[in-house]
Amino acid sequence: FSGADLADGSCAHPTIPGRVSPLLPANHVTMTKGTGLVHTAPAHGMEDYSVASHHQLSTDCLVDESGCFTEAAGPELKNKNVLEEGNDAVIKMLQAAGSLLKEEKYVHSYPYDWRTKKPMIIRASKQWFVNTADVKPAAQDVLKKVKVIPTSGVNRMLEMLDRRTFWCISRQRCWGVP
Repeated sequence: FSGADLADGSCAHPTIPGRVSPLLPANHVTMTKGTGLVHTAPAHGMEDYSVASHHQLSTDCLVDESGCFTEAAGPELKNKNVLEEGNDAVIKMLQAAGSLLKEEKYVHSYPYDWRTKKPMIIRASKQWFVNTADVKPAAQDVLKKVKVIPTSGVNRMLEMLDRRTFWCISRQRCWGVP
């Protein structure tokens, strides 16, 4: 059957009784990239975040800054590292619920931190965004007065500011930008 047959459908959560999730269309989900039907983790990827924002879904993050499940993930997962014992705990929960269809080793293509050589988990955090139309002229003027090393960095930042419709005020880091 086609994906359109699932439109406006829903599915039961495999480990949380009574929780129902909507089935939603997304342009990034295709038959050439897996099954064509995927879960959505709005706090852990740009495509999922965009789908969630479009459908006004919660983007609450169940993973803390240390890469461990939070209390909101449930007592079975709380404080477990998502890439280590957290994976094992989720598999056991799915088995116990009779919801595990298949288990196999899979090497995921996580981004890696260049300093620690460890996989990074993308997670949403609270940020302040502004519509660049409101601040673009002033931001461009101020940016032109900043001494940027290397000087080519200022042009890159001006071009980036010009292309963006929203701009994050807090970059949450003090390195890596000109």
